[in-house]
Amino acid sequence: MASPSELATERSHSKPLGIRFWEYIKREKLSYKTHQAVVLIVTFFAYTTYHATRKTTSIVKSALDPQSSAVGFKFPWRITYLSSPAETQRRSWVLGDGWAPFNGSDGTALLGQLDVAFLAVYAIGMYFSGHLGDRMNLRIFLTVGMIGTGLLTSLFGVGYWANIHIFYYFLIVQMIAGLFQSSGWPSVVAVVGNWFGKKKRGLIMGIWNAHTSIGNITGSLIASTLLSYGWGWSFVVPGLLVAFMGILVCLLLPVSPESVGADRQEEEDDDAVDSPKKKREGVTEPLLGSHTEMKENAVGFIEAWRIPGVAPFAFCLFFAKLVAYTFLYWLPYYISHTGILIYFNFLKLIDSLLILFSIHKSAAIEGKYLSDETAGNLSTFFDVGGVLGGILAGHISDRLDARAITAATFMYCAIPALYFYRSYGHISLAMNIALMFICGMFVNGPYALITTAVSADLGTHSSLNGNSKALATVTAIIDGTGSVGAAIGPLLTGYISANSWSAVFTMLMAAALVAGLLLTRLVVAEVAARISETRPQGRSQSRSQEPELNV
Repeated sequence: MASPSELATERSHSKPLGIRFWEYIKREKLSYKTHQAVVLIVTFFAYTTYHATRKTTSIVKSALDPQSSAVGFKFPWRITYLSSPAETQRRSWVLGDGWAPFNGSDGTALLGQLDVAFLAVYAIGMYFSGHLGDRMNLRIFLTVGMIGTGLLTSLFGVGYWANIHIFYYFLIVQMIAGLFQSSGWPSVVAVVGNWFGKKKRGLIMGIWNAHTSIGNITGSLIASTLLSYGWGWSFVVPGLLVAFMGILVCLLLPVSPESVGADRQEEEDDDAVDSPKKKREGVTEPLLGSHTEMKENAVGFIEAWRIPGVAPFAFCLFFAKLVAYTFLYWLPYYISHTGILIYFNFLKLIDSLLILFSIHKSAAIEGKYLSDETAGNLSTFFDVGGVLGGILAGHISDRLDARAITAATFMYCAIPALYFYRSYGHISLAMNIALMFICGMFVNGPYALITTAVSADLGTHSSLNGNSKALATVTAIIDGTGSVGAAIGPLLTGYISANSWSAVFTMLMAAALVAGLLLTRLVVAEVAARISETRPQGRSQSRSQEPELNV
């Protein structure tokens, strides 16, 4: 074991340059809470830029492939009203001529292949990233991933000015970008987990996880605004932003309290009032609870899979992300290609509803198609709902002390939300926004909960005996498995939507149902634990036997 003087010297050298400069200006060490604030802010904006680059593709799709062969025009629940050459010509003028090779008859399938290539490599890379993240400096690892992401995102946009029309150029760029992006999530969750104990973790991480939706909103607004200057800018600007943020991460991000010599006693004093609950939960808090400098061995990949609760939540996230990423990549495209009917008075609404009940008759219904920019901006309401959903899911799971019950309930509620959005989202702009917001809340709520609080909880499971070298690996397993679903959803959508968007929504509702069912055993265990706690005689025993999974 190193001497105290050697440890102090090592800590000083491991401090980020920005932290050292900050302390030099203040002439004193930063407090524990200041470090926590820095961690939350830096990781928040870091992953915001990650998602901003990821959202760009969905916004630009309509510009790359505006003339997809009648995609989205087949509605079992409503009547197609674009049938005349004049309307088709008007739509062509609104959406533009596209970009080869994506503006051909197979353009939708090619765009779907780009999505699945990115997400497949992202999912595979996630497993390796978690393994590496637990074995190297997370700050450096995250910095390399962000700068690489910025470079590859910009290279995709360079294809616009270089007049590149080779599909494999865009495919390879997306695949390498997916590899660099896979470094992000295990790293930021591990760093946040290192600094925050279990107290109010669901609420804190629910608020913090708003970076996903805010990143999507930011990416949508930037990409849609810059489309008029050329779609290349929609990639280059977000790419530069994530690279710049990567430099800030390198300068400011403290990986763990031990790495900067922060005093954990401050947090332990604040959490003292919760000590009975902490004893019941059987979790060592903070996540790196040992004050010793003994070296910990990283947890193996197979060993991490065996942690109780990892597999059910991982497979649940597979289907949850299938739904969420289908919306992420295809919602703007869906809006711009199906149109939203705008009725100007109540009588027209009644007339239209009567027409909807007469499917066998053909009729021209008054409506309009939205531009790429408007569709991109409109799709942000899904992410706004996602922000609220993530916060609500985290807060509710904290209050109930039941992550599985919360996640499963949200997934079941997503099913009717998806049905109503597909069935009635076209009635008016206000209706579309309201239903889109509700879908975002129920779809992104459990997604946010599982990838943050649940991952951090399971990464500090009591079976690990306080070993902190499992956070990144467990996070990578759960989110990596979810990312496989995230790859499959957009790919299937690219093919299925060519025939029917109704079939796409049926697939999404089925995925939400399966996601909820996968947590059934854990839900039953949590319900049984809650019932046992209400019995005075068995209260003490039930608390000691409460599954670690009820995080």
